[in-house]
Amino acid sequence: MTQLQDIQNDYGRLRLYVNGQWIDSGSEISQSAYDPAKGNCIAKVPFATRDEVNQAVASGEEAFNSWRELPMPKRVQYLYRMKYAFENHIEELAIINTQNHGKTIEESRGDVRRMIDNIEAAISAGYTIAKGEQMDQIASGIDETLVKEPLGVFGVIAPFNFPLMIPFWFIPYALVVGCTLVVKPSEITPLPMDMVMKIIEKEVDLPPGVLNMVHGSREVVENIICNKTLQGVTFVGSTSVAKYVYKLAGEQGKRVISNGGAKNFIVVMPDADLDRDLPSIVSSFFGNTGQRCLAGANLLPVGDIGKELIDKFTRVAESLNIGYGLDNGVDLGPMVTNTAKERAIQYADKGLDEGARVVLDGRRVSVEGYENGFFIGPTILDEVSMDMSIAKEEIFGPVTNILHTNNLDSAIEMINGSTSYGNMACIYTSSGRIAREFRRRVNTGNVGINIGVAAPIAFFPFGGRRESFYGVVHPQIETIDFFTDRKIIVSRW
Repeated sequence: MTQLQDIQNDYGRLRLYVNGQWIDSGSEISQSAYDPAKGNCIAKVPFATRDEVNQAVASGEEAFNSWRELPMPKRVQYLYRMKYAFENHIEELAIINTQNHGKTIEESRGDVRRMIDNIEAAISAGYTIAKGEQMDQIASGIDETLVKEPLGVFGVIAPFNFPLMIPFWFIPYALVVGCTLVVKPSEITPLPMDMVMKIIEKEVDLPPGVLNMVHGSREVVENIICNKTLQGVTFVGSTSVAKYVYKLAGEQGKRVISNGGAKNFIVVMPDADLDRDLPSIVSSFFGNTGQRCLAGANLLPVGDIGKELIDKFTRVAESLNIGYGLDNGVDLGPMVTNTAKERAIQYADKGLDEGARVVLDGRRVSVEGYENGFFIGPTILDEVSMDMSIAKEEIFGPVTNILHTNNLDSAIEMINGSTSYGNMACIYTSSGRIAREFRRRVNTGNVGINIGVAAPIAFFPFGGRRESFYGVVHPQIETIDFFTDRKIIVSRW
């Protein structure tokens, strides 16, 4: 029985939001957006033309001059209105997030909450980090001042897996310092951001052109980056695309934050408290159906804890309730698309061909009432080795690879040397000494200690290293320095 109802079944052809107006795209190219639990199309996503992209950037550029001149306290008031508006619509935003992505309603509520957290952090940063510096009398009669000035209009290219949270790693920070934006949601999950823009239009009343939205895929991204007026771009997605965005933006002389993929290790030491730790270990691998860059991918028991861990981990995994994210008691929703589902299955198949042993097989599950949905159940493969592709390449689905090692040194060596990624590594242990050694030696941007998803809160940057991140400034609060530049004034009177 469905606990929550879909907001509607058919959203029709989506529109672009440019200069404070909803406009119909003139493009003949479009793509279907799905409800992945039901397997049916719920919207058509137009791919904006080059002229429409340029129009959106021009709108942001035109709005920039007046937006940047607005005093900081007045810009902050718009963010306060945004925060309260989203809090009043948490449930509607969560429902449409689940309907278009597939994640459970609880996961979607968390997505919205993290979005609001970043607005709160941006409000704080506007009054603190965005401040300049001054030193009197650097020489006789001479003073020196540093101010941070907004640069102009930026692009935000969002991924499919967190349609609400990840765009807001950037949006509020750009707005609070005086920049303007063109946002491109994922063409796979555009509906949550579409609702966000409608709420902003009705309840926040941003000046026209300050925040614009276009839809599309690769060509639209290229048109955004290559627009001469654009100052920079942020991107979150797969490593292959992150590399391309980083290269293209660099060639165009643009600032860029480009987050890539991951292959995260979860290390379990012999002294781990499994009764306490098991729920978060399972959640790390199967939360969000494994479709997050902080998901556990390789489970690495150390020493003789392996058998007990695998037995308990498997029992919990096979008890997870698979179904529609809006239904009561669902732990695991569908994959976002049928293509994503088949890709995860193909990786599991390849792992078995390479010599892995299946412990739990969820490759061909069927959910009663949702037979057309893009479902895959928890899948656990044991006897995986680091020369197998499944141990090194990102799967982005609910597939757990179990590797074994005898000591911490070997575990750290696997994390640092066996893959090109550096997003997250986690360890479960009762030893402070081991935990300290682990967090100092692993070469990843985020580290969890007795935590399976080391997700930084908004007041900290979202880490990433090696092929998980390209750029200098990381997402969330650190982007204050991405959207501004320092001007140095040396004066004598």
